Amino acid sequence: MFTDGYAIAMAGIALCVLLCGVGSAIGLYKTGSAAAGVLGENPKKFGKVMVLVLLPATQGIYGFIVAIIASSAINNPEVAMTMAQGWSVFGAVAPMMLSGLITGIFQGKSAVNCIYAVGKQDSLGGKLIIYPAMIEFYAILGLLISIMVIPAF
Repeated sequence: MFTDGYAIAMAGIALCVLLCGVGSAIGLYKTGSAAAGVLGENPKKFGKVMVLVLLPATQGIYGFIVAIIASSAINNPEVAMTMAQGWSVFGAVAPMMLSGLITGIFQGKSAVNCIYAVGKQDSLGGKLIIYPAMIEFYAILGLLISIMVIPAF
């Protein structure tokens, strides 16, 4: 049964996937562009650069995971969702929605600088991954908080 509460919950879930995907896409655009420049000068650095390029992709994956969990929690056609229940689902996915957008973008920016550094000094590859990985921590917090507070109906 489709109600206003269900519509609000689905809007939150859709926004979670959308905004996490946007954050990842922007981050990947930045890292991919930087990697293309570095690899254009030295293709042998592909392995060291690729890990840094892919880091912002995780936020899109996290948003998708939260959406699957939240949509499975609300897909009971025999129970009509109230507005309050719909907003509770919207609020539950909001931590991942916002952290996925923001960390995807900023992780991409951080990884770009690391990619440029690897381009200059090959030996830094393993050491530099820690900087964008610190930003990943906050995406993981958003993921965990959203999973913990998704209500079951």
